[in-house]
Amino acid sequence: MISITFATRREFLQAASGGFGAVALAGLLNDARGDVVDPLAPRPGHFPAKADRVIFLYSTGGVSQVDTFDHKPQLAADHGKKITASRWLNKPGQFERFLIRPRWPFRQYGQSGTWVSDLFPHLGSVIDDVCVLNAMHCESDGHDKATLAAHTGSAQFARPSAGAWVSYGLGTVNKNLPSFMVIAPTAPYAGATTWGSDFLPACHQGTHVVPGNEPLPNLKPRVPGVELQRLELDLLAKLNRGHLERRAADQALDARVRSFETAFGMQREAPEAFDFSGETEATLKLYGLERGATSGFGWQCLVARRLAERGVRFLELIDVGSSSNWDSHGNMADHERLAKAIDQPIAALLTDLKQRGMLERTLVVWTTEFGRTPFHQQADHAGREHHNLVFSSWMAGGGVKGGFVHGKSDEYGILPAEGAVHTHDLHATILHLLGIDHERLTYRHAGRDYRLTDIAGQVVEEILA
Repeated sequence: MISITFATRREFLQAASGGFGAVALAGLLNDARGDVVDPLAPRPGHFPAKADRVIFLYSTGGVSQVDTFDHKPQLAADHGKKITASRWLNKPGQFERFLIRPRWPFRQYGQSGTWVSDLFPHLGSVIDDVCVLNAMHCESDGHDKATLAAHTGSAQFARPSAGAWVSYGLGTVNKNLPSFMVIAPTAPYAGATTWGSDFLPACHQGTHVVPGNEPLPNLKPRVPGVELQRLELDLLAKLNRGHLERRAADQALDARVRSFETAFGMQREAPEAFDFSGETEATLKLYGLERGATSGFGWQCLVARRLAERGVRFLELIDVGSSSNWDSHGNMADHERLAKAIDQPIAALLTDLKQRGMLERTLVVWTTEFGRTPFHQQADHAGREHHNLVFSSWMAGGGVKGGFVHGKSDEYGILPAEGAVHTHDLHATILHLLGIDHERLTYRHAGRDYRLTDIAGQVVEEILA
């Protein structure tokens, strides 16, 4: 939580080691720091960008590709047919398994005629703005590792998240709000490491906002007394500047000091960003929201649009489901309830951004950690297992082709057939659209240079508008 009302300077300093620093680490320090370089100052990319910001939508648990965006009529036709699979429950080998048909019919939408299942009719209505990636793949079919890889590029070790890398590379355009924010009821698999900064300066980690009546419950200015508070912060900044000069490598202190400044600015700007009272009934209806609602994926999406308008560079919306996630081992019927919760809000977000002239410069990305098996050991089984060998993601706006499908899997949705896209490739493409060369965005740590895409990654040129 953020707390900025303190009776004494001692309380002010003590708070820095608690929740305050954990939530508002992405702050800017004011001019009282003099010649100290501001790591969050806005910076140009390596080349002209197609997008200014990212909204990263993450459905945790593993969404089935053959039930959502990867149309497989042959899988439906050959339901119950026995095949030999090369992988099962994280083990390679030769496994006799039965093909399981898609649970929902597919329809063609838009002028592009893109196939989308009946799970996502609202998204189908805006599919001409979407670029579907039907040959995604990743290294692991374990939730924690695959989730970590989807966010950080590393399936084995905690590394800076994509949002932290973007913040590090481009800085922020609004000193009163964090550059990287995460809107989620709870953390996904792999926990808060999914929005961590790891070895990057701590000011780049994500600020977690929890939907509810008070998403930032202690973010209230001390009125009257704002001017006094400003003087206190200026004095504290001056004292800490000298301290930092003697401890130049102390990232924790630097980030801690910055957190005070961001929280001060957030007192003015954040409450307004979370206040929907000025939104029209038509906008609320578009997102499927009742006036006064403070939770649900529609709320998350509308908050994202409002924060994007205010200059937040990287926004992640984590869909963890109302009572479970997409890990449908036992019953694929769960997908219907989960899809219904996000379908209208996501379509509304794309529509709203486009109506406001923002979609062209906003890159919207939807993904999950992996897909699900098109086969099972039981011919009539109601669920699907983990499958990292091929799955679906999509992108929209921000310089990608709309109404376009890139890559395809084999006739049953088991392996990529053409246009395979690895997680590293997805990250490289996101950075490219932001004007960043993923091979040049590096940070020296533990004796070597690191980057989001490690030593791999290719920009998916075919999807660029």
